This record gives sequence, structure tokens and C-alpha cells, in this order.
Amino acid sequence: MSGTVLFDAADGVALLTLNRPERLNALSYDLIDRLLHLLDLIEVDDTVQAVILTGAGERAFSAGGDIHEFSNSVAQGVSAAVRDFVRRGQALTSRLEAFPKPIIAAVNGLAYGGGCQITEAVHLAIASDRARFAKPEIRLAMPPTFGGTQRLPRLAGRKRALELLLTGDEFSASRALEVGLVNKIVPHDDLIASARALAARITRHSPPAVAAIITAVTRGLNMTIGEGLLNESEQFQRMVPSHDLTEGLTAWKERREAHYTGR
Repeated sequence: MSGTVLFDAADGVALLTLNRPERLNALSYDLIDRLLHLLDLIEVDDTVQAVILTGAGERAFSAGGDIHEFSNSVAQGVSAAVRDFVRRGQALTSRLEAFPKPIIAAVNGLAYGGGCQITEAVHLAIASDRARFAKPEIRLAMPPTFGGTQRLPRLAGRKRALELLLTGDEFSASRALEVGLVNKIVPHDDLIASARALAARITRHSPPAVAAIITAVTRGLNMTIGEGLLNESEQFQRMVPSHDLTEGLTAWKERREAHYTGR
């Protein structure tokens, strides 16, 4: 198998694998561009209802940005560094965060820097008991640039996030669970199966309803409660004329399993 990101789909779930194990799945510019391209294809593929994102090999989910490549951009000055690295990385995490189909990170090893920021951005995350996390950008005399100064405080709270951001210390999967970075920890050998089981618990429901919930939550985090409630109402209004809502209500009244079509 070749390519910086591998793609496989089965039973309505796409498995995307960051595929640079010899570099601990570092986020090269090509890898980020490839991942964004695959997300574009998946979004319009009605046969795919959920995404699992993991890393190749036994050591890393992703050790972060490709420092050698990033260093070359920094050497070219501010404009090149921001254009090549910051905007590209923020485009990826924003895309993951707002993606209309659920994305589950299966964190199989090291999730440092950009790998940790991807974990922060996706909708759900399951960690192997071997997973380790870190916000090491401070060691390079820089802040995180893929959204890590913004999303982690929203997940963990300001003081806990600042401790992780300002020390750069590695932390365990248990700590990641404690601060809300991951949903659960499973034995390493059960990681992908557990991610698939979680995906199946979601994909049994109406895809438009799943998308509506993701949109309401993602947008609402940056709104006042009043604005968020209006956003919630808008997402509900989109479902009112749908076949799926009618089917869900009818199935409930008839005490049977609902059969959703995504319409």
C-alpha cells in the first residue's frame, strides 16, 4: 500500500490511515492536502456515513507537523510560514471539526502537536491504552498553530489547558480522558473494532439528523446561548419536511424499528 493517507470503506464507514509510519505519521503538506481531498470525496459519497481516522504502524497516530518541511517554510519568512503551514493546518482541523459526517479518531500511539490538535478537532476519539499525548510546540519556541490554543481550553478548561500548553509535558491516555480530549480508552488490539462499534451506534440513525446535531454543536460552541438556540431551531426546521423525521415518528408510534433513507 502506498500514499500518505490510505482509504478503505466498508459497511458505511471510511477508514482513513495516516501513512508515514517511518516518520511517525508526521503531517507533511502532501499528507494534509491528501486528507482534505479524501474528505471532499467522502462528504458527497452517500454510501459513507462515518469516518475513522487512525495512524499506520505501532508507534504513532501522528507525532505532529513535519518539522523539516516546516523549517524550510520558516526560513522563507512570515508569509511563507503562515501560508504553507498555519493556513493549511487550520484548514484541516476546521474541516474535521465542521465535517457533516461523524469523524472518530482511533488514537493508536503518539499524538503530539498536530496529532493532538487533530484529536481535539474531530467529533469523537477513542484512545489505545498505549496512546500518549503532548503539546510540545512550546519546546520549539512557538504556540500551536492548528487551533490548539483555542480548542483545548474549550475541552479541558483554561487552567488545565494552559498547564499542558505551557509545559509541553507528555501526558497519558488517562489524563486525556480526564480532560475531555478522548471519549474512552480501550486495549490496543481492540482499538479499531471499538471505533467501528461506536460508528455503528451512530450510523443506525438518520444521516441528516446526525449532520444537524454536529452542525448545531459545532456552531453553537462559538455563540451565545440565545444564538445557539436559534441555530438549534434552524437545524430542527431542516428536518421537519424530511422523510426521516416522518419515518422516525411513525416508527415510534407503531412500536417498530425505523428505516431511514437519508431523505
